[in-house]
Amino acid sequence: MPRDPWREADAVVARVVPPRFPGRTFPVTSFGAIGDGRTDCTSALRRAVAACHSAGGGRVAVPPGVFLTGPVRLRSHVELHLEEGATLRFSQDPDRYLPPVLTRFQGVECYGYSPFVYARDERDIAVTGPGTLDGQADEEHWWPWSGQEEFGWRPGMRHQEEDWPDLWRQAEDGDPVEQRVYADGRYFRPNFIEFQRCHGVLIEGVTIVRSPMWEIHPVLCGNVTVQDVVIDSPGPNNDGIDPESCHDVVIRRCDITAGDDCIAIKSGREADGRRVATPSENIVIEDCVLRHRYGAVTLGSDMTGGIRNVYVRRCRVGGPGLYFGLYIKTNSVRGGFAENVHLADLTVTHLTKEFITCDFERGEGDAGAYPPRVRNVSVSRTTVERARRGVLARGYAHAPIRELRLEECHFVNLAEDDIVEHVDGYVREKVTGGSDGR
Repeated sequence: MPRDPWREADAVVARVVPPRFPGRTFPVTSFGAIGDGRTDCTSALRRAVAACHSAGGGRVAVPPGVFLTGPVRLRSHVELHLEEGATLRFSQDPDRYLPPVLTRFQGVECYGYSPFVYARDERDIAVTGPGTLDGQADEEHWWPWSGQEEFGWRPGMRHQEEDWPDLWRQAEDGDPVEQRVYADGRYFRPNFIEFQRCHGVLIEGVTIVRSPMWEIHPVLCGNVTVQDVVIDSPGPNNDGIDPESCHDVVIRRCDITAGDDCIAIKSGREADGRRVATPSENIVIEDCVLRHRYGAVTLGSDMTGGIRNVYVRRCRVGGPGLYFGLYIKTNSVRGGFAENVHLADLTVTHLTKEFITCDFERGEGDAGAYPPRVRNVSVSRTTVERARRGVLARGYAHAPIRELRLEECHFVNLAEDDIVEHVDGYVREKVTGGSDGR
C-alpha cells in the first residue's frame, strides 16, 4: 500500500511535544542584571540560570529593557524567557565568547567561539517570549570575517576562508575533534543559538536580528520545536533555521528574512559527516513565511550523513530577493542521500531562479567518490506565480535522481524552459505551465 506522507507528517507532529517547566520564576534583575544597555549582565544571567537549574528548573525571566551580555549557556529544565520589550544585546567583542566550545562550522565538528545562546548534553531547554535577541553583527563586527566586501571585509583583513582549509584537512585526516581548535586568532563566526546533543528543545516567539552567522542551529538533537519565531538578519551566511543531524523536529509559523537559506536541513560534511554518520530525519515545516535569500527550504549542502522524511506544507514563499523554493544541494564530493521529501499546499509569489533545483553538477560536480542518492520527492497542490524555471533536476547518468513527482501544480509565469536530465521516474499530473524538460 502506498505511503501517505501527510499521515506520516501528522505522526511526527503528534510525538514532538515541547518541554514543560516548573512554575518557578527567576528574574535576572534579582541577580544583579540592569537593563540600561550599558551594564554587563553576563554574570547575572549566569547566576540566574544556575539558580534555576539547581532548584530543579523553571523560568529565567528577562523584563523590559536592554540587557548587554556575553554568551548565555542554558542548563537542563531552564526556560529563558524574554518579556515584551526585553532585548538581550550580545557583546561585539570576540574574546567574550571564549573559552572555545564544541560546535560545528560548515558541517565539521571543532572547538570554536561560543554560540551566543548555547547548550550541550541538556534536556528540556527553551528560549521563549516576545522579546528580541540582538547579535549586534554588522559591517565592522563579525560580518567582515566572511571575506565579502559587501559586508565590510577589505583586502588585507583576515577571514574565514583562510582558516577553512586547515579545518577541512584535519577532518579529512581524522584528527580528534579536541585538536581542532578554531577560536582565539581564528575567524569562524559563531552561530546565534546552538544546542548540541539536547533532547526536548523549544524556541518560541522571539525575534532574532543581526546574527554573526546561522540563527538557530540544533545539532544531534531530538524532540525539537521552533515556532512563532521572527528572523530578520540579512548578513553573510545568515541561514535562518538549520537542524543538523536531528530527528523529530517541528518548525511552524516562523517568518524568515535571512541572508542565506531560510531553512537548511543538514547532516555533516564530507569526511566528518561520514564519521558522525547521523542523518536528519522526521522534520515537519508548516505555516511559515519564507522571504529571502537563497533557498526557502534547502537540503544541504552539508548533507553527507543523509536526510529523510521531510514534510513541508501550507507555507508562503517568495520575494524579490529569494532564489529557490526547494533547493537540494549535493554532488559526488558531498554525497549523502535525500529521500522522502514532500511539499504541499504552497503559495509561491516570486523567485529569481528555480522553484525546484537539484543539480548534481553544482560546485565540484562529479569529482568525488560518493555519488548522492536523491529519491521520492513530491510537490502537490502548489501555485508558483513567477520564477525563472519550474524545475532544474540534473542527476548523473550513473546515479540518476529517482521518483520526482509534481501533482496539481500551476506555474503561471516562467522565463525559461525546465531542465530535467538523468531523472528516472519524473511524473507530472494535472500540472499547468512548465515542461517535462526533456
